[in-house]
Amino acid sequence: MSEPLLVATDLEREYRIGPEPVRVLKGASLTVNVGETVAVIGASGVGKSTLLHILGTLDRPTGGRVVFAGEDVFARSEAGLARLRRSEVGFVFQFYNLLGEMTALENAMLPALIQRVPADEARERASVALGEVGLSDRLGHRPGELSGGEQQRVAIARALVGAPRLILADEPTGNLDRGNGAKVFADMRRMAREQGVSVVLVTHDESEAKTADRVLRMDDGLLR
Repeated sequence: MSEPLLVATDLEREYRIGPEPVRVLKGASLTVNVGETVAVIGASGVGKSTLLHILGTLDRPTGGRVVFAGEDVFARSEAGLARLRRSEVGFVFQFYNLLGEMTALENAMLPALIQRVPADEARERASVALGEVGLSDRLGHRPGELSGGEQQRVAIARALVGAPRLILADEPTGNLDRGNGAKVFADMRRMAREQGVSVVLVTHDESEAKTADRVLRMDDGLLR
């Protein structure tokens, strides 16, 4: 059996809000295997997004460690963490985060261009990824010309264009109706599975979570 892609151990995160520290994570641990989709569910405010931000190195833990592909990632400098995010991690957010002045194709190309992939190759990768999520006829459309479900499909294609090993998805279907949400989630899972990409998904939708390979519940800063 291959080694896990990601191992997070005893993660703690404290914030200073006023005179008293607020402990959001209190020793959360999880392991994610290669190609596995793990869903994290829980009420609002229990630390799910904080966990994702730490796993994606957008934030540093107060305590604990994150090992990615055998490396203790927070031993890296900030520049090293930025390189890790560019090359190994794809992000999918609830609010899409597409650039309004760019077309669907141009938005999807961005991760590859940031990795300095030649423009022709980046365009080809983006075109293929958008076709995989059923948007071949929307390549030239800007976000304002797309539905919410279509915008989230662009965001999923964009996350995969950089050929990451890990996708972190924070409520990716939270702004969509149930039918569109199910389709978007199915697209993300299928593409990740085909490419051998691991996924950590935060969701409040328990029916969506049940389609993941494994479900963890976050409660009081811990994963159970």
